[in-house]
Amino acid sequence: MDTDKNTHEHAQTPERRAVIRIRCQSPLQFKVCKEETISKIMEGYTQDISGDGLRCNISQEVPEGCTLWLQLDPDALSLCEEIEKRSVILQHGILGKVIWVNKKSEHRYEVGLQFIVREERRHLNLSHKA
Repeated sequence: MDTDKNTHEHAQTPERRAVIRIRCQSPLQFKVCKEETISKIMEGYTQDISGDGLRCNISQEVPEGCTLWLQLDPDALSLCEEIEKRSVILQHGILGKVIWVNKKSEHRYEVGLQFIVREERRHLNLSHKA
């Protein structure tokens, strides 16, 4: 009986996303693609991947709208490439636009990133220094 109740309660909570999320927790390194920050490598981990992008946990606050370069492990990078075939893969990483930021605690942020696709890349002003 409890199982039915839990199922019913879950059915009452609508899924907010129109795409399926794939749980993928793996370490990542990232850079904010701006001239003044491109040489600073920061760390975090992916939480899940969907057709729209990635949800990550990082220790550095980043502004909404900025572009991040994420160096993922090969399996996670391959999964992103499979999900969004037009995604921009650059120097063993993927480009994403920060759509939302949720501060979880001091030095812990949950970030939603939208894949940047090839057609959008030419409109970005990116620094490519290592």
